[in-house]
Parts: sequence; structure tokens; C-alpha cells
Amino acid sequence: MTMPRTSSRRPRSVRHTDVMTPEQRSRCMSLIRAKNTGPELLLRKALWADGLRFRLKSSLLGRPDIVFLGKRLAIFVDGCFWHGCPHHGVRPKTNRDFWRKKLSANISRDARVTERLRADGWHVLRIWEHEIEANIADAVAKVSAAIRPQVS
Repeated sequence: MTMPRTSSRRPRSVRHTDVMTPEQRSRCMSLIRAKNTGPELLLRKALWADGLRFRLKSSLLGRPDIVFLGKRLAIFVDGCFWHGCPHHGVRPKTNRDFWRKKLSANISRDARVTERLRADGWHVLRIWEHEIEANIADAVAKVSAAIRPQVS
């Protein structure tokens, strides 16, 4: 007699729910840093090692992560989740409507900030966290190309 095969996969109708209570999830989300994130620190350290000197605190619109005042260059290190990375941005499966609105608003705000800064004469670089983590040398080269004159 053969036993019927059982699948280890869950039926599609089963929803994955958060293992945390809403209060626990809220606390965890509130601990996520807005400044001095791992990718930011990695980029800053690499830029400094390359001899590039920059400012961190700025009253510019959007509060750029790194600023080169003399070159009028504002750099934003965008997290894949919070800024809607087309390759790695994953939307949560719970509270979908809230997250759709929240992340869409972030993307729209990023576009408005970039547009306004450029209209005010600033060059704006937005670097995804995954770009920094995958190849820091390319990220530094991108910044370097934006601030150092091209020699031909």
C-alpha cells in the first residue's frame, strides 16, 4: 500500500501573518535609522579614503546624506525598501494599502526634492543601498565623476 503524497507547501489561500503584535512591529519599525545607516557609513568612509571631503549636516531641501557645498552636489543614499527600489523594493504583505500609499509618497517626494534642487542649481545623485553594498568602488567613481573635472 502506498501512502498518498503530502505537499510541504502551504495552500495559496493561507495568508502569512506577522509573527509580532502590532505594538511589537511598531517598535521594531521605529528603531530603523534614518541617518548613519550601514550603506551611508560605507560610502562616507570610502569617499573619505579617496580624498573627497564633504559635509553631513545641511539645511538643503530633502536633507541630503552627503553634501559637497563648493560643487553644489547633493547625494542621497536611498534604501531599497523605503524608496521603492525597482529591483529590491518589496512591499509588505500585511496592511497593503497603508504601505502602498506610504512608499508611493516617498517616491513622489524624492522626485520633487530632486527636481527642486536641480532647479536651484544643484547636481543631485541618488545611490541605491544595493549599489553601495554590491560595488563600493563604482559608487565612489560615480561621486568622483560628478565633482572632479573630466580631463580629456
